[in-house]
Amino acid sequence: MWTAQQARNILIELGERAGRFNCLIRDRDGKFSEVFDQVLADGVRIIKTPPGRRGRIVMRMFARMLRRECLDHVLIYGERHLRCVLAEFERHYNDHRPHQSRDQMPPLGESGRMIDMTALIRRRKAVGA
Repeated sequence: MWTAQQARNILIELGERAGRFNCLIRDRDGKFSEVFDQVLADGVRIIKTPPGRRGRIVMRMFARMLRRECLDHVLIYGERHLRCVLAEFERHYNDHRPHQSRDQMPPLGESGRMIDMTALIRRRKAVGA
C-alpha cells in the first residue's frame, strides 16, 4: 500500500514533532485504506471530510481563504518560514479573528468579553514583521 508507506515516511520525517498532532483531516478517496488509518492511529484521530462534493467545497474554500488572507501577502522563503507563517495565521484565526457565526467572537475567545472601543489600537509584531 503506497499511501500507508507515505504515512510511515511522514511520521519518520516528523520524528518527535509527530506527537504534537492529534487529528488528521482526509478525504474519502479509496486510496486511503484502513492500513493508512492504522499507521496514523496512535494518538491521532482520523477525521474524514463529508462525503461527496460538500467536503471538497469546504476544503477549497478554506484553502482560498488561507491564500487570500495570508499567503498572498507574504513572500515565503523556505519550509521553516512557511511553518512559522501558518502557525501565526492559525493563532490569529482561532484567537483573534472575528467569526460571523459566533457573533464576531473568535473560536477560542471568551464569550461575553467586551472590547474597549475607545482604547488605542496597538500593532504587534507577527512572523518577524
